[in-house]
Order: sequence, then C-alpha cells, then structure tokens
Amino acid sequence: MTPGEEMQVEPRPAPAHLFDAVDVARSAAVEEAADELGESAAAGTVGAHLGAAAEDDGSVTHSFAAELAGYHGWRWAVTVASAGEGEPVTVSESVLLPGDTALVAPAWVPWDQRVRPDDLRPGDLLPTAPDDPRLVPGYADSGDPAVDELAREAGLGRERVLSFEGRAAAAERWQYGDHGPSADLARAAPAPCGTCGFLVPLAGALQGAFGVCANASSPADGHVVAVGFGCGAHSSVAEPSGSPVYVSALVYDDGVDLEPVGQR
Repeated sequence: MTPGEEMQVEPRPAPAHLFDAVDVARSAAVEEAADELGESAAAGTVGAHLGAAAEDDGSVTHSFAAELAGYHGWRWAVTVASAGEGEPVTVSESVLLPGDTALVAPAWVPWDQRVRPDDLRPGDLLPTAPDDPRLVPGYADSGDPAVDELAREAGLGRERVLSFEGRAAAAERWQYGDHGPSADLARAAPAPCGTCGFLVPLAGALQGAFGVCANASSPADGHVVAVGFGCGAHSSVAEPSGSPVYVSALVYDDGVDLEPVGQR
C-alpha cells in the first residue's frame, strides 16, 4: 500500500445464526401486530416467511407476509442483530412495510398545488407566496413594456406584476387548453381567431398570440383565446344565398294526362 492510500476493508458477511433466527423475528412481528391491532385482531396477521436479507455485517431483516384486510402486498419487516457468531440475537426494529405490489397512498402534493380554478367559491381566499416566481415587484422591470408603463402610470398601484415565468406559464396553458389551436372546435373552424373581427387583442407581450373573444354567439365569448383558435361564429362566415333546401333541377309530374300534339 502506497503512502496516503486508504486501506479498503471488505465487509464481513452477517453471522449465519441471524439468518436462522426466523422464530425470533416472527415472535417480534406478532408482538408488533398485537401492539398495533390488539391481541384478538392480531391473530393470524403474520403470514409466511418471505425471506431474509443482510443489512450489514451485524444485522439481518426478515420479512413475513402481512395477512391484513386492505394491506395486500404489505409485509412485516423485523431486523435482528448480533455482536457475532455465538452471541445472543436481539430485535432492533419491527415494522409494517409496503412491497412492490402493495396499494399505497399517492405521493403527497402540497395543498396550494392541488387547488384548481373551479375549486374556489365565493368568499374563498387563495394567497400567493411572497417568493412566487410568477410575480415580480411592481417597481421592477418585468420585461413587458405595457405592464411596466401601466405600473408607472398608476403610481405603482400594483404591488406585484407578472414575471417572464408567469407570462410563459399562462401562455402555455392558453395555447394548449380548450381555446387553443389544437381544440376540436378550432380544427373544424372555417378560419382562425387571428383574422376574426370579434377578437380583442391582449396588450403587452402576449398581444400577438392571444386575445379575448367578444362574440356573444361564440362558445368562447369572454374567454382568452389563442389566435390559432377558431369556431363557426367567425366574422367572415356569410349567410348562404338561395334556399337552404335542395330542389331538383328536373321535376316530373306524373299526375297530368298528356295528349299527343296534332291528334284529335
């Protein structure tokens, strides 16, 4: 070994008697079940031994099937330890754990990320975090000239305004939402909203991509729409000329008696 080189120590295998301590581990699992469920309810909840795995050179975890209603795929895990071969076996920990096929609750999502627009009711309040990346102070340069100009004209009346990240997030929602160019209504439209006389363009950085529909006959009336969106109420749609009912060019009347010309 050269100077400065650390000596590599190979981990020792766990003592064999820890793998053999199935009965000790099962007794600990039964005791844990009794503490959690009560003596009467715990009977039969510790099932077959599923195997054992070494945690380190002095401890091994035994697994037992959990025969509990509603806990399909769970297991009782009991960790036993020993100071070495021939030393007593002790229980370090016993716990109920989910297996690969266990039914578990979904990952925790903070409440402010679970709220949806239609969750808010009259009187509900949804505060924004002081460090919300979608907003910047009203006196700062937001990157949108129209927003900055309005903030100055209003005497910094708005404490915070949209940041670049906030505008980008809104644009993505609107572009791929129900009033974007990929909506079924837009794909069947005769022309896009960008050429419609009922479109009221937004001001600022989003002006070229979005507007508000002002057509009372449109299902998007009063909503922000992408310029690529469209519907059948486009301002260029004209009334059809003539009768809307198809009339055959040839009409035969078989209820009239015909007499050959020139015959008496």
